[in-house]
Amino acid sequence: MFICNLCPRKCSVERKENEYSKGFCGMPYNAVVARAALHFWEEPVISGKNGSGAVFFSGCAMRCIFCQNLEISHKKYGKTVSQEQFIDIIKRLEEQGAENINLVNPTHFTAFIRSALEKYKPSVPVVYNTGGFDSVESIKSLDGLVDIYLPDIKYFDGETAKKYSACENYFEFASKAVLEMKRQVKTDIIENGIMKRGLIIRHLVLPKNTDQSVKILNWIADNLPKSTYISLMSQYTPCGRVYKYRELNRRIVSAEYSNVLDEFERLGFENGFMQQRNSADTQFIPKFDLTGV
Repeated sequence: MFICNLCPRKCSVERKENEYSKGFCGMPYNAVVARAALHFWEEPVISGKNGSGAVFFSGCAMRCIFCQNLEISHKKYGKTVSQEQFIDIIKRLEEQGAENINLVNPTHFTAFIRSALEKYKPSVPVVYNTGGFDSVESIKSLDGLVDIYLPDIKYFDGETAKKYSACENYFEFASKAVLEMKRQVKTDIIENGIMKRGLIIRHLVLPKNTDQSVKILNWIADNLPKSTYISLMSQYTPCGRVYKYRELNRRIVSAEYSNVLDEFERLGFENGFMQQRNSADTQFIPKFDLTGV
């Protein structure tokens, strides 16, 4: 029996093998996977030449109304896998030449993932690719098992986080989780253009919300080294249920993204990834068709 308090919601519900739970994420204890394949649309140091071995998990601890992966995050599409099957998925991605094993949206399966990685640690780096709504306790439990942390920091203000993702205390937890991630990985290590160990903070610039972007960049400048890798994404595309909020029912404009880039430069950050405007296109959304599962 597993009583789940993995994410900051701390539902305290019982999660069993292959049985969908009554918790916020609605997931069983063992992982539900919608896709496992080489992925070429991450940051260059993650995708590399061969592609990142991306494992897309179903369910989510958040409810982002603009989610591009709505089919799997909200509607729970995917296939349950045992620990042995999950390890086999990792091994197949290694055999395909994946630069790393990229665990996408893993928060609510942390206990399952930890147990699997304790049994089998891949020969390539493990990437923890998260929306940022993680508890410090869960991140601490992964110390020594995760090589690269790839968290979002989506919002600074609680009101905005509640409005768009149903998690008013988002920044309180995301900021603490990121500091713990940095404590674990310490120094970023990049060899031949591929990250082997480190932290990359992602931030998706939302239309009419550049104030959130500026506040987040200033927090990073005040709490982490200026050498911190930051990925500023312009790829926002109206998806999901954005019809509820008129301001989100469009892509960002050049001036909005430029304002955020200007703040990045003003604060003196040394390492960053930026996107071209044509990245805001649904063609870059993976097909969730159980490939590789």
